[in-house]
This record gives sequence, C-alpha cells and structure tokens, in this order.
Amino acid sequence: MQRGWGPRPGRRPPWWPEGEPFPPRRWGRNGPPAFARRIGCFFVAILAFAVLVGAVAGGLIARLGAWPVALLAVAFALLFVMAGLGGLRRMTRPMTPLIDAAQRIEAGDYSVQVPESGPRDLRSVARAFNEMSARLKASDEQRRGFLAELAHEFRTPLTVIRGQAEAIADGVYQGDAAHLTPILDATQTLDRLVEDLRTLVLTDAGNLVLHKEPTDLGALAADTVESFRTQADRAGVTLSSEVAGDLHPIDVDPARIRSVLGNLISNAIRHTPSGGSIKVGVGGSGDDVLVTVTDSGEGIPAELLPRVFERFVKGASSPGSGLGLAIAHDIVTAHGGKLEIQSTMGSGTTVRMVLLARTVG
Repeated sequence: MQRGWGPRPGRRPPWWPEGEPFPPRRWGRNGPPAFARRIGCFFVAILAFAVLVGAVAGGLIARLGAWPVALLAVAFALLFVMAGLGGLRRMTRPMTPLIDAAQRIEAGDYSVQVPESGPRDLRSVARAFNEMSARLKASDEQRRGFLAELAHEFRTPLTVIRGQAEAIADGVYQGDAAHLTPILDATQTLDRLVEDLRTLVLTDAGNLVLHKEPTDLGALAADTVESFRTQADRAGVTLSSEVAGDLHPIDVDPARIRSVLGNLISNAIRHTPSGGSIKVGVGGSGDDVLVTVTDSGEGIPAELLPRVFERFVKGASSPGSGLGLAIAHDIVTAHGGKLEIQSTMGSGTTVRMVLLARTVG
C-alpha cells in the first residue's frame, strides 16, 4: 500500500504531462517547461531557507548548546516541509479535473466541461479545453444529423424503385413506359444525390477541382434557361432571361457554373405557383459579373433565410434534399465569388451570384 503523498518512486505523478517522460531525461531547446521551473524555484527556495536556518542554528549552538537548537531546527524544517507539500497540492489539484475530463473525451463523452479556476495559465488551458469540447460536441451532433438526413434521402427513391420493381415482377404492373418511368425518375434522383454528396466531400477536403476556361457567361445562362423551358411550361411558369450586351468572357468552370444556375432555376420553378414568373439576368456590377435569378414565388420564411446555405436545411413542404443551395454556395465560393439571397414571404425570392470578372483575351 502506498504511504504518504505522491506516487511511488519511478511512477509518473498524475499531474505530470502525458507526453513527457518521467523521470525526465532531457529538456528541449527552451529548457524545462514552465511548471517544472516553478517547482524547481520552489525547492531552491526551500534549500536557501534550510541553509539560512543552518547558519542561524550554527550561531545559536555556540550560545545555547546543541540539543535545544537541534530540536528547534527540526520543528522549523517539519513546518516548512508541510507548508511546501500543501502548496504543491494546491498547485496540482486543479489538474485533476482536466485529466479526468480528457479521459472522458477519449471515451467519447464530448459534453464534459472543466471549471475555469486556478492560476491564469491553468484558466487559459481550461478555457481552451472547454472550447475544444464544445466544438467536438457540435461536430458530433452535426455528423449524426447528417447521417440521419442522408439515410432519409436515400430511402425515399429506393422505396419507389423497390415498390415498382416488385409490382412488375409479380405481374401487378406491366413492364411498360408508364410503370418504368417512376423507377427511372427515382434512379435519377439517386444519381443527383450521389453527385451532390461527392461534391460535398470534395469541398470539405479542399479537393474540388475547377476546370476553368474562357466562358461567355451570358450565352451559358441563356442556354441553361432554354434547357428548363419545358419544365417551366409544364408548371405554368413564365421563364425569361436578360443578358447585357457588353460582357466579356471570364475564366470559370462552365460545368460547375451551369449546375449552380440549374439548381437556382429548378428551385425557383419548384416554389413558384402556376401563373408566376422567373427572370434570369446577367450583367456587369463594377469589376464583377452579376447573375440574378428572381421569382414571384412563395418566398422563404424569415427564420429559415439565414440558414439556407447549410446542408439539409429546407422548408417543411420542400421536396428537395436540402443540399442544392449548400453545394451552389460552395462552388461559387471556390470561384472566389459570392452567393447571396433575399426573400420575402409571399413576394418572391432573388438570388445573386457575383463572380470576379477576370476578362480573357
């Protein structure tokens, strides 16, 4: 059984840093760490006091005799050692909650917090530890929510595919175009979702590659609008475009920018009632090129508007995955541009894409 205060010889004290060998073999370029210097200074002070006591005791021995002075010296030494041990305990006690909290985080409990008390340096460490713990907790919650939403988004089209395929296999439905179309539509939904997730992974890892080339943004926008003409007519929505005539080609990734425009137009068609209108405009804005998509649709709720560029954020009645605007924002940001949105419930929505006008040729 261990007696007294402190660990057995050769064992690391609980307050000793995990990454430091014990007993210490050598220090780095800057010498021993700060806590070791403080402890060293403390024991140097003890040694200096002992020398002083010894000098005084030597003078008293010559006058009073050895035994009274020896007893007095032993009493003073014991008192000083006890005070020193108490000081060391107070110095190392605040480290115990920090060590316990680190072990809980290692076990997966990211909700742990430590009291921000003690010396200034220790308070600073505790504050940084609490901030790290809070970020880990938020990241873990976001990861769990992301996986839950992802499972839901995959389940819906897979359910359609399975239901239709089983009905055709059982002879309930004929294998004609009318009953194969839902399967094809669900397959396209899955394909878009997989591509969206791939883009998100690339942007998170900083590996989104942009194949930039000189691009006529006005022609690109007009062509994208035409590709959605049939969908807009089917929804009873008027779709038009207006392109300024003095635009110069700019360096962008045309496939990525086309996907951003397609997402914005698709969202506008989805949330604009029959009889409404959507207008796509391309023009200059100082040294930048400005692309706007304005609709007369239902608008975005005020409480949802600040979060529309977050993943899986969407209105209660929205049939989308909630990834489109997040991906569009990441792509535009990767181009060095900005994506902004303004909306009023019942009055429509305007999305502004600003790209740096690096002219070519």
